[in-house]
Amino acid sequence: MKQFKLTFLLTILISMVGAKAYAYDIAVENADGFIIYYNYTNDATELEVTLEGRYTDGDIIKHYTGNVVIPDEVTYMNRTRKVTSIGESAFQNSTGLTSVTIPNSVKSIGSDAFSGCNYLKKVIVSDIAAWCRIEFASITSHPLSYAHHLYSDENTEIKDLIIPNGVTTIGKWAFRKCTGLTSVTIPNSVTTIGNLAFSGCSGLTSVTIPNSVTSICGGAFYDCSGLTSVTIPNSVTSIEDVTFFRCSGLTSVTIGSGVTSIGESAFSGCSGLTSVTIPNSVTSIGRSAFSGCSGLTSVTIPNSVTSIEYSAFYGCRGLTSITIGSGVTSIGSQAFYGVDIPTVISLIENPFEIAGKTSDKRAFTLNTFNNASLYVPKGTIDKYKATDGWKDFAFIEEGTGGGETPPTPQTCEKPIISYQEGKLMFTCATEGATCHYSITDSDIKAGSENEVQLTATYNISVFAAKTGCQNSETVTATLCWIDVAPKTEGITNGVAQIHANAVLIQTVGGAINVQGVDDGTQIQVYSINGTQAGTAVSQNGVATINTSLQSGSVAIVKIGDRGVKVVLK
Repeated sequence: MKQFKLTFLLTILISMVGAKAYAYDIAVENADGFIIYYNYTNDATELEVTLEGRYTDGDIIKHYTGNVVIPDEVTYMNRTRKVTSIGESAFQNSTGLTSVTIPNSVKSIGSDAFSGCNYLKKVIVSDIAAWCRIEFASITSHPLSYAHHLYSDENTEIKDLIIPNGVTTIGKWAFRKCTGLTSVTIPNSVTTIGNLAFSGCSGLTSVTIPNSVTSICGGAFYDCSGLTSVTIPNSVTSIEDVTFFRCSGLTSVTIGSGVTSIGESAFSGCSGLTSVTIPNSVTSIGRSAFSGCSGLTSVTIPNSVTSIEYSAFYGCRGLTSITIGSGVTSIGSQAFYGVDIPTVISLIENPFEIAGKTSDKRAFTLNTFNNASLYVPKGTIDKYKATDGWKDFAFIEEGTGGGETPPTPQTCEKPIISYQEGKLMFTCATEGATCHYSITDSDIKAGSENEVQLTATYNISVFAAKTGCQNSETVTATLCWIDVAPKTEGITNGVAQIHANAVLIQTVGGAINVQGVDDGTQIQVYSINGTQAGTAVSQNGVATINTSLQSGSVAIVKIGDRGVKVVLK
């Protein structure tokens, strides 16, 4: 029976070969006179762009040429429909296509949509994430195709890329192997740069990553050999695996003070890199993170770092000195192998075992063990001489080469957050310190209810930093608006009229400080399970509620009729 079904299906497919059929449902002329072809989708309520004039009987296929502007909606026979998608292979092999504009209404782009468009020079899009949609065709649940990116063939013509404001994600593989791309402007709306997004863009010389970006995924700039400098903003928390792998032209990199980890091979093969400053926020340096960075001459690993993984600085042949911070508790095998370092400065007070001279995966080279000067903190030389691996250094001295242990860097004072007359302000008592902040909002974006309880809140995180100093502790607060006279709410001439006070909520330990409420207002604090944790009445615009809630727990601060969710720090 199964054999019969399969044969019957094949017979139907074969009988269809040669049948002439249009690949489009309608053809509509734009205001500029350009005709675009569409298929109906979603029960004929929406439209999908398709390839011009394709037939299935072997007739010559016409392709799009010149500058194509896709409208966000199309009117045909007095019916208006949104253009919501670009079909599979819609522009495939349109070698005469030079530019295309994709509207906000388009939410999906099919596989191979622009493959073979080798002379496409400019693309203006609203949703870059759609470029990397994964499309699977399957029979008996087995996938027959894999993820396709926008350009399945190398594109050498596209040089300038305009990413409009409003785009939040640059999807994986989005611009992979666009070797002609020399510059790209990323707007402040982007939060994520996907895996391998710009990999192989060898013509890219510089890129500005805005503070809105919180995630740069693995391999995002893999093999961008023309890239010379990059600044990673404070908003980014992790440099993932192979992010800048083999960026051989990279000479300088600034790592933001929000980064906590540097992933495996993140900068491996960046042979042109001459200096790198690792901020105090970093706690781990991954496997082979800087391996093959032969241009580096000295590296200081801050006290915040706890682990230096396997081969982290393998083959950094230009290194003449390395300073290892006091917080390091593990150094992987071959971490500094393949390079003879004349000066090693360790600030570790309690040395731990490392792979020594007799190991085939020793942490340092034999020449480093036999000839380098190892400088250790005052009063710890006997510990080093008794600890496996460290004791293999032939020359151990106390100090830093100048005879003195360096002083502990100053720590910036915690910043103070305040709000007044529409201005959010940050101040720090440390002279010359700069406050670095991030703000996320939890406003209601969209919905389908007939009634919505409005409580706009902004979650604020800020720390102070200064060159030569350790970063301050991070201070957090929640800014919201509380109605003071709900009866006055209304909409006049299309403008919402709401009387409200700006309220700033800050937590320290279990205490919650509320500023900006009217005197005499009762403020109650509840745990996330509804148990009351404290209460107070505002005086002079301020109320402090002491609770037994633990740091990291969620609390509900009820001010009058409104409740605001906060996380205790």
